[in-house]
Amino acid sequence: MLTLHYAPNTCALATHIALEQAGAAYALARVDFSRQEQRSEAFLRLNPNGRVPALVTPQGVLTETPALLLYVAQCYPAAGLAPLDDPFALARVQELNSYLCSTLHVAHAHRVRGARWSDDAAAQESMKRKVPQNMQAGCALIESRLLAGPWVLGERYSISDIYLFTVSEWLEADGVDIAAFPKLAALRQRMRDDPLVQRVKAAEA
Repeated sequence: MLTLHYAPNTCALATHIALEQAGAAYALARVDFSRQEQRSEAFLRLNPNGRVPALVTPQGVLTETPALLLYVAQCYPAAGLAPLDDPFALARVQELNSYLCSTLHVAHAHRVRGARWSDDAAAQESMKRKVPQNMQAGCALIESRLLAGPWVLGERYSISDIYLFTVSEWLEADGVDIAAFPKLAALRQRMRDDPLVQRVKAAEA
């Protein structure tokens, strides 16, 4: 049995969707950010960074969304969530997922968690003002280079689409007009229209 520690409106949504699409046996454990449960002693034993997602597996605890998504895809290969048979295509999946994790998610966090990088209030405000520009630039790169369309890998759906969808749900709050990126907008709408994705989002609400 797997247990996904999550909080609503976070990147944990991607792993939640992947688990459901894989048909995995799993349980959910909500981490209440409003009560600072991510800083509790019990949770910090799972993830010393105090962040979600954290996935408890029979072998131990895994963190970081790209790792969790690949783990799910490899544990449930019949679900076809990653091109495990094609090293180049799998590298493309990891390319996009790494970019989301290392660049776009960080740019987004500058709006809501600037205190991670600076204790200076003016510096935090400066970071916030830069968020729309940085997020738009990231979306432009994805649209032009990393998203083949209709899915990241073209006709083949993968964990990259799940992760990209999750990040795309933050864009309006980050000052991005997603309509300027038609391939990304179309991918997000297809995911939103999926009854499974709707059920997962409702379960997290």
